[in-house]
Amino acid sequence: MKRNHIIYHILVWFILGVLLFLISDGKTNFRHLFFYILFSLINISVFYFSYFRIAPYFIGNKRYLSGSTSALLLLLSVAWIKLVIATYNSDIFMRYGDHQEKAITEGAYFLSAVIVTLFFMLLGYAFRLAINSYQMEQARKTLETEKLNAELAFLKSQINPHFLFNSLNNIYSLAYQKSDKAPEAILKLSEIMRYMLYESNDEKVSLEDEINYLQNYIELQKLRVKEHVYLELRIHIDNYQHRIMPLLVISFLENVFKHGVATDKEHPIRIIVEVQNNRLHFKAQNKKNKLNKDKSGGIGLTNLKRRLELGYPNKHTFIVQDNDDFYSSELFVYL
Repeated sequence: MKRNHIIYHILVWFILGVLLFLISDGKTNFRHLFFYILFSLINISVFYFSYFRIAPYFIGNKRYLSGSTSALLLLLSVAWIKLVIATYNSDIFMRYGDHQEKAITEGAYFLSAVIVTLFFMLLGYAFRLAINSYQMEQARKTLETEKLNAELAFLKSQINPHFLFNSLNNIYSLAYQKSDKAPEAILKLSEIMRYMLYESNDEKVSLEDEINYLQNYIELQKLRVKEHVYLELRIHIDNYQHRIMPLLVISFLENVFKHGVATDKEHPIRIIVEVQNNRLHFKAQNKKNKLNKDKSGGIGLTNLKRRLELGYPNKHTFIVQDNDDFYSSELFVYL
């Protein structure tokens, strides 16, 4: 056992021993105190012998015959030791009554010693069983946490190549058109990738950093469009000290710019980011681009849904409205 655990055990036994002594028959001469301490130490030894040596036969190893034999030997040996001590000090152990006029037979005393010893043996076994159950539960939770963290890490790792693939395609398009926007797009991509690779490795990141990343991504997407981009971005944050799972809303934005119309003045892209009372509200709405719809499959929103399930279980709401002309995705997360 660890040092702190040993100290706790000593304190518990000491307090229990003092309480039991105080409620006993009140005899406080040296001999009574000596034998009270001696028998207490014997019972405590039985408890730990049962905990460390006998209980493992039954718990885990399933060596029931060896365990039962060891338990019987311990029970009879300790009861016999107690009987020998009591016999040689019969005036303390074997007599009772107001004037010590009544005597306890050796058989009766031996039976009582067996019962007391068995109690401490079972107590040790029960304690070992409880500890094992607790450790198994902790191990299960640790394994489950590690599994969830590994899955989250894998899902996050999918975002980078997915995003990079789309961005490089956009920059290639600018370069192919010999657009003056290409160098600026490369610079924006560099800033975004630096955040994604180096600043978003923690389980939670600053909400302010995530908002800056969102704005950089929007600027990068604007650069690839020849015409004027009509986009309404509304950000209202009551407290930038919040921390959030990194790269949480990138999938919304990718979907907007990949499948939406960004050049319609009458139907601009609308993006809302609000945090009030520890609740994040994100909404992206766009008109569908029916002329140049990308038929390829994507992992973005599927990835996002799984990350939300793992990172914010029972603390998020994800709503999608999809009709012939418009697409809207909305997310509520309690931070």
